[in-house]
Amino acid sequence: MTSKKIIFGIMLSLLFIFSSPFSILAQDVRMTPANQNPAEQRLIWELYAAFDTLKLRSIRPAEGYLKHDYLIPAGFYKQMWDWDGFFIGCYLASHKKEDAKYLKGWVLNFVNGVDKNGYVAGCMTTKGPRPIFGKFAMKPFLSQGALFASVYGGSFSWINPIYDKLKKVLDYREQTQYDKKYGLFFWDIAIQSGADNNPALTNDTNDRSAILAADINTFQLREYVSMMRIAEKLGKKEDVKIYKSKADTLKARMLKYLWFPEQKSFFNVRRDNGKIIERVTYSNFVPLFQGILPMEDGQEMIRRYLLSPEHMMSEFGLRSLSATDPLYNNACIIVPYSNWQGPIWINANYMYTIAMVRYGFKGEAGMIAKKLAPLLLNDIKANHSMHECYSAETGEPLAPTAAQSPKGIFTGFVGWNLLEQNMLEGALNGDWMMLDLSY
Repeated sequence: MTSKKIIFGIMLSLLFIFSSPFSILAQDVRMTPANQNPAEQRLIWELYAAFDTLKLRSIRPAEGYLKHDYLIPAGFYKQMWDWDGFFIGCYLASHKKEDAKYLKGWVLNFVNGVDKNGYVAGCMTTKGPRPIFGKFAMKPFLSQGALFASVYGGSFSWINPIYDKLKKVLDYREQTQYDKKYGLFFWDIAIQSGADNNPALTNDTNDRSAILAADINTFQLREYVSMMRIAEKLGKKEDVKIYKSKADTLKARMLKYLWFPEQKSFFNVRRDNGKIIERVTYSNFVPLFQGILPMEDGQEMIRRYLLSPEHMMSEFGLRSLSATDPLYNNACIIVPYSNWQGPIWINANYMYTIAMVRYGFKGEAGMIAKKLAPLLLNDIKANHSMHECYSAETGEPLAPTAAQSPKGIFTGFVGWNLLEQNMLEGALNGDWMMLDLSY
């Protein structure tokens, strides 16, 4: 730790001993106060100190079926989930090299659940896998987790014993969620995507596996690039070629079938008739997180939709669905699914801001990070925890409420809300956690 960080840490510690319920040293804070006003400094310091306490709720010791320390959203959710754990693990690894062990443990816990066909459930508990999506496997994040755990942790050798299982998981998804006609991937139902009620997908059980989606194809593309990089590190030259070819082909298919130049947007498409599902929603922007578009097109999409108050931009952050969509709402829902039809989600805002940085909107991305900080800090001060989403119209925390929680007791949420610290570090000193998989 540099002398500047030590001095800053001492200042921070003293501040919270006397003035904050979270009186704990905020370690590894990668920012300096020189160019901030006092109010901004205070807000950031309080949030970082709160996160240093709250993050511990998302780390659980190995137990039962989970042989390694595991990551949970905490509060309402006690299970280990696919993309939740990935983002929590990346947050932890990005701040302390030794904490890359948690992302590594997340990978190993999921790998332990890979069956002979390559299926692995998207949710794990101490009692075993929770196969809530039938034959459909976890979201495409496992190879990315292995790559970034290795990059942050400084070693790839631990992947050698599990390399074939990582390959098998990718093969399984190609067998079960791949449309050969289009050369693209699909979710079974909307809930499998994690954006539970995304109106560009469907939860109609009579219309399963119906939609080619921008988000799953981006995540799968990132899996291929991750495997390409892992194979390179492990000296598997043929696999490098194979996964590069798969990535190139998938990217080309996305641009051919899911990108619509006239509307300047990615959209989902139906498999049966090729019909465009023209909804301006969170998943449209996931390809920009990977930087799939040329600069000019990406910038125009961001200007037209993300930065537009008519669509995604709100006073408090970026929405999950356009305000012009007929289904737009900020209802407080968590059962039977969470609400992705308007509310602000921190993981979505993280991907949005990384997309904005990639396409030259660093100032605007920083503005989003600063909007979200008081949203979360006010929640922490009032409730000693956070919520999974927030109203885009009022900034009020939504789910889970006490009434929605077990035994009527508010349990809160932590999880990927921790990504706000990564966004602030980008906004304040240019240290964006890009999770870059360009190639």
